[in-house]
Amino acid sequence: MHIDFGILVFYVVTVITMIAIPGPVAVLVTGAGLAGGARKALNTIAGTNAASLVLILLSALVVKGIFAVNETAFSVLKLAGACYIGWIGWEILRESGTGEPELEPVQPRVGGFSKGFVMAISNPKDIIFFASFFPQFIGITPDPNSSIALLTVLWIVLDFATLFLIYLLVARLLKPSVHRTMLRISGALLIIVAAGGIVMTAMELWPA
Repeated sequence: MHIDFGILVFYVVTVITMIAIPGPVAVLVTGAGLAGGARKALNTIAGTNAASLVLILLSALVVKGIFAVNETAFSVLKLAGACYIGWIGWEILRESGTGEPELEPVQPRVGGFSKGFVMAISNPKDIIFFASFFPQFIGITPDPNSSIALLTVLWIVLDFATLFLIYLLVARLLKPSVHRTMLRISGALLIIVAAGGIVMTAMELWPA
């Protein structure tokens, strides 16, 4: 199979850059790792990757004209997703807000496969993102189907590696005594992201 390595390099750099930019998924994975260790971070990443596969599949159906996008339904799902992100943020704050940081470990209930999956799939506009993103690199091989398969595998590998590396960097660079503070910051960031999403989606559903 012929691969255009120029497109390949550009795709890899673009994907790593997008994933590395702090967002709800990266915040959740980091919080899960700080609360439950590497295994909990890996479980959470596995959930986010499973969600990515679902979104990529739906995106491929959109590109092929098999799946039609209903903006109103998407907006309702986005609103529900924003509420879920806010709930996760509140749960992280609640989990990290009890006990003395030096004496009591954080309970490892933050994150996990199911929470990672729902977090990653909670913004249905990611379907549109993948549907518009992948075609930019479809020329990576002569066959479009092979290109989509290759781009999908690369996305999963890069997503997994980048998110886990972010967790490792945070865990290694921060002292254990400040892990609880970092969790509180993560929870607060998710609540802020959720609030912004709720406001923006409400404006879409009920324009002035």
